[in-house]
Amino acid sequence: MVAALAAIALGVVAAPASARRQAAPSPGAAGIGDRLFPTLGNGGYDARHYRLAMRYPTSTPEQTVDGRVTMLARATQSLSRFNLDFAGDSVESVRVDGSRANWTRDGDELVITPRRPIRDHRKFVARIEFTSGPYTPTAEQGGLPFGWFTTLDGSVTAGQPDQSQTIYPVNDHPADKATYSFRLDVPAGVAAFANGVRVSSRTRGGRTVSHYVMRQPMASELIQLAVGDLTEIDRGETRGVPLRDVVAEACAQASEPLLARGPVHMGWMIDRAGRYPFDNYGVLVANQQFGYALETQTLSLHPCFLFDPAQFPNQQVAETVVVHELAHQWYGDSVAPESWSDVWLNEGHATWYEWTSGDEFFGGPFEFVGRIRGAYEQGDIWRAQYGPVAMPASNELFELFSPNVYDGGAVVLYALRQVIGDRTFRELERRWAQRYEGESVGTEDFIALASKVSGRNLGPFLRDWLYGTETPPMPGHPDWQPKPVTSTARRSQSAAQPLELRALLEKR
Repeated sequence: MVAALAAIALGVVAAPASARRQAAPSPGAAGIGDRLFPTLGNGGYDARHYRLAMRYPTSTPEQTVDGRVTMLARATQSLSRFNLDFAGDSVESVRVDGSRANWTRDGDELVITPRRPIRDHRKFVARIEFTSGPYTPTAEQGGLPFGWFTTLDGSVTAGQPDQSQTIYPVNDHPADKATYSFRLDVPAGVAAFANGVRVSSRTRGGRTVSHYVMRQPMASELIQLAVGDLTEIDRGETRGVPLRDVVAEACAQASEPLLARGPVHMGWMIDRAGRYPFDNYGVLVANQQFGYALETQTLSLHPCFLFDPAQFPNQQVAETVVVHELAHQWYGDSVAPESWSDVWLNEGHATWYEWTSGDEFFGGPFEFVGRIRGAYEQGDIWRAQYGPVAMPASNELFELFSPNVYDGGAVVLYALRQVIGDRTFRELERRWAQRYEGESVGTEDFIALASKVSGRNLGPFLRDWLYGTETPPMPGHPDWQPKPVTSTARRSQSAAQPLELRALLEKR
């Protein structure tokens, strides 16, 4: 060993053949290769960590915000240039490893050419100064604003599926998760929250600067930056998980009865999915009208009206939606989809726990098997309208987040339970959440694990359910029949609302 070290010091040891043969630098791909979003994400590197700093100049909800993102990444090829996704307002400067880099914007792509090529496997740091900012939702959006939008007292973010790039430069695809740290600089008197744990907050000179860290990997679509007239409610710990809700002051009183059940929900989910995968959890109640909830990591986004019996009388439905978002912390956040075709792994699982919680908490119209049967009967119609469960027809909102992905995904899980039994199914659910914690995985990974846990080859069975154009017979229920597909069965927004609150707009 000593002799070898001396030889290296003298420079007489030849470089490994693999290093000598390293490929010439070339551009990283402008897309990660997703079937539904060909230009989303980027190739040539693996993002490891983002440091995101945002300075809100005023307390006005709609404003231009100065930002700086610093990405620590590792090259997966020799790079002559690489891309980030960015559809925000402007880019001010770009540095790579401390040196100024050339850059251009090509649609929603920020194309960066460093001063020197980046060698394969080498870590590098890219720092981008930019401006962006929240917008005010319009009536034309039909209650479905996404990206970075204003509330009545501030702003929130909703990046799913491809809108985080409107907020900050990022490799905007769930296949490339990273850890995060946040620095939010706001006028004194304005509250600011982000994913993860607050590690410091200081007010000086009329400004408050808060720092948050998200230690576990997070997909870009799950980022949350909430600013405004907000209050934090500490609910202590449940099963060792610190719980805190963030609520718009105007919504606090009406939302408290449902929010207070958060510890019950957390204990219920841990019993089913196993250890909670993050450092804390809470519900964000925003003072704005939008027709969905979103599983932003550790701080799930909900509209104020959902918690107000005067605006939304069916608080039992509201409670199952809250459970749906909590379930996503395991299924969709911690275990993220490898591609957007795999989104049924998020929504099918979250719908499963939404429905089972409704059955266990309330019964009656929430009776679980009846809801499964109703969804099963729609199976052929949904497959004709939206594509198979694990093969959405397009990235159009109502096809990507269709009832076949949500309810149809839950039906697939029910069929699987019918075959392997409840005890094995429960074990699979826990193993799936624990085995792939912090990773991005796909449908074939689920099939492989289901086969391993059950001790039988479930590939043909599950692929038939997930990729078939016709709904298979339901095991144990020979009397169940899908409704026929007729010429009047057309895809329409009125058929079913996408996303978590599709029932809310019908029942308000």
